[in-house]
Amino acid sequence: MFSKKMIYGFILSLFFMSFSANAADLNEILKNGEVKIAVPEAFAPFGSVGKTGEHEGYDVDVAKLIAKDLGVKLKIVPVVSKQRIPFLETDKVDLVISTMGANPSRAKSINFSSAYAPFYSGVFASSSVKVSSYADLDGLTIGVTGGTLEDLELTKMAPKGAKITRFGDNAATLSAIKSKQVQVLVAGNTVAASVTEANPDFDLERKFIIKDSPCFIGVKKGNEDLLRWVNVFILHKKLGGDLNKISLKWLGQDLPSLPSL
Repeated sequence: MFSKKMIYGFILSLFFMSFSANAADLNEILKNGEVKIAVPEAFAPFGSVGKTGEHEGYDVDVAKLIAKDLGVKLKIVPVVSKQRIPFLETDKVDLVISTMGANPSRAKSINFSSAYAPFYSGVFASSSVKVSSYADLDGLTIGVTGGTLEDLELTKMAPKGAKITRFGDNAATLSAIKSKQVQVLVAGNTVAASVTEANPDFDLERKFIIKDSPCFIGVKKGNEDLLRWVNVFILHKKLGGDLNKISLKWLGQDLPSLPSL
């Protein structure tokens, strides 16, 4: 039989375990004066080490904006993909802003905010090329990296008159669009963004999206106040144009319509 003292001690330990599990909620962050945010370790243009030796990118700018609106200091924690959820679950970070897609499997472990960034495969070309659907690719020369998701989608959907050239890697595909060997680029938005990032005057714009997989902010389960705050933050920055400015800066494209949760 357990004594009353042992039972009381057990209940007390559960209380402190519960408190510790939710230590990253909004009130604690405001009280501590610091927010710890995971960003990509090496995944430009969302997060990587810049020329100054500091982390920079789309996700880093969003993290800075969150800290500014919270009125607290920002602690950047660079992570690789496999660290994102464990770091959140073990309180190494308060939020994960690291190009993370939402799916039912991940949602068993953590909560997701509304989408804050676009991540997609798309069709890109100069402003003089009039393309808004697969049908418009008829007769055009198209560059794509062979064997990629984009290649599979393009092969399945392109009209018979489309002239598709498959390259061995992204570097060769990008070289083809920059040298005008092809008129159209089919690639992930980060790949396309690297062209305009290297040369801001290069005329390349998104024509349409072929597969969408936007990015969401990860929040630890139980931190409901923080999750609600993050969703209000995202809505505010969408409406105010801040996220659009970040998208133009790092992706070279206006922010597309993003889903809300």
